[in-house]
Amino acid sequence: QVQLVESGGGLVQAGGSLRLSCAASGRTFTNYAMGWFRQAPGKEREFVATISQNGRSTYYVDSVKGRFTISRDNAKNTVSLQMNSLKPEDTALYYCAARDGVVVTTVDKEYDYWGQGTQVTVSS
Repeated sequence: QVQLVESGGGLVQAGGSLRLSCAASGRTFTNYAMGWFRQAPGKEREFVATISQNGRSTYYVDSVKGRFTISRDNAKNTVSLQMNSLKPEDTALYYCAARDGVVVTTVDKEYDYWGQGTQVTVSS
């Protein structure tokens, strides 16, 4: 089992920044590719970003490219999502997820463990 705990969400004005963090515990962190997803009210959960086990490969949904950056610190068992130039449409509950293995994926059903989520609200 892997436990994931997100933090860093909050209320921010459009154009502002937030940094989300996800702390992992349980099994060897470097066994897992990590991802961030989000779900807005009334919408399906959406892929945001993912990072490989060694941090060398990252992928983003087009809507956040150039604004969000995913990173990981394998020494501290954490993964982060730096979010800049936030827009009201970024408002959602943001989830951290872990996938056992080397393959990175944008498909939520392929992730094995999930956190409880942290709320991000961007006001206009």
